[in-house]
Amino acid sequence: MAKSSKLVVARKGRVLLVRRRRDKRWMFPGGRRRAGESERKCLHREIMEELPKLRFGELRLWKEVNGKNRRSGRRMSDAIFLSKKASGPLKIGDKKELDRAEWRKPRGLKLTPTSRYIRDKLFPK
Repeated sequence: MAKSSKLVVARKGRVLLVRRRRDKRWMFPGGRRRAGESERKCLHREIMEELPKLRFGELRLWKEVNGKNRRSGRRMSDAIFLSKKASGPLKIGDKKELDRAEWRKPRGLKLTPTSRYIRDKLFPK
């Protein structure tokens, strides 16, 4: 099982991203799984914590990513879910962790390593 879950939603050439307060890096919303929690349940909980007003459509597991970050050496273990629909205001729930949530073009941003991987695979140049 993956240690984290991420949500990828795109519309009109933009993707839903959140920005971490501590290092100002953008990432796809989601987070770490708790003991006994499925990847899907983890994603629902994390979205409710991060973006409580966001509603999204049916989830489809795109891929489980397991690897090592070449720069930091950190192990990646993520379940990446896709949804075709998302609506509602992008109101931040966890203001200690996140400072922004926006629909952005996926290029030209400081992304986390996992988010960079997702961007390069799903949204090539």
